Amino acid sequence: MDFLFWGFVVGIGPLLLAAAMIYAVLRQRRLSPGEKQAQHERVAELYDSDSDINKS
Repeated sequence: MDFLFWGFVVGIGPLLLAAAMIYAVLRQRRLSPGEKQAQHERVAELYDSDSDINKS
């Protein structure tokens, strides 16, 4: 009985983990050009506000 449990953990477990990781990667969607631009502007805004804080 112990052999079956450890056989599952060592043999099937990594396969399930790999399948879950592949599924997650395939489900990620790419940002549209508008979303990329908005993200870039927001990041630049955050960096600008951070440099303003450090000047004080």
